[in-house]
Order: sequence, then C-alpha cells, then structure tokens
Amino acid sequence: MTVDATPLSAELPTGPLVLTRPADRSDKPHLPVRGDLAHIGLAGRYFVPHYAVPMPHVLKSPAMLRAAGKPDGDELRALAAGEGFDVLDIAGGWAWGQTKADLLVGYVEIAQLEPSA
Repeated sequence: MTVDATPLSAELPTGPLVLTRPADRSDKPHLPVRGDLAHIGLAGRYFVPHYAVPMPHVLKSPAMLRAAGKPDGDELRALAAGEGFDVLDIAGGWAWGQTKADLLVGYVEIAQLEPSA
C-alpha cells in the first residue's frame, strides 16, 4: 500500500492514543490490517502488536490473490505477470500484502513474486 495513495495519508492523531471503540474495518478488502500485523501507515489508527513497512514486489507470472495463505483459500482476483504487490508478511510459502493496482489485500504464493527495484 502506498501511504500517499490511500486513506492512510489522513492526519495522524497528535495527542495520546486511547482505545475508545472497536476499529472501523468498513473497507476490509482494502485495509491491510490483521490481528497481529498492520501496514506501518496505519500506526496510530489501528492497534496491533506489529507494523510492517511494505516490501515492493512484482509478479513473475500470472497468479491468484487469495483470502487465505493456502492453495484452497478463496480466490479474490487474478493477478497478471508484472503486476505490483506490496508484501507485508511472509510465512509458510505465502506472502500477505496488497496489490498496487486496486489496493486489494490478500495472499500470493511467494514463489510467484520477485523484489522490484
């Protein structure tokens, strides 16, 4: 996720942070937040144990973006070779992150990705 291209660029709070209500997840398909990890641009807006700086990658070949990091995870959409994908976490052969084109969040097999310059 590019911070300047999303709602993440909204003003960050300047005072003390307090837990006053459940987090707004109304844009969940495009919101890079899990229970354990979130995009660094969401620090101060979502409370999680860890924040990650996106690592830019591109698809080496066509692949499927999935809702879960497993071969039978629900298909979200097809990804084209050369398409950009910001990786936020890698585990078990899968990368969790966000597409650059439409900011959709999901999982891609790490073997289908290569770091971009």
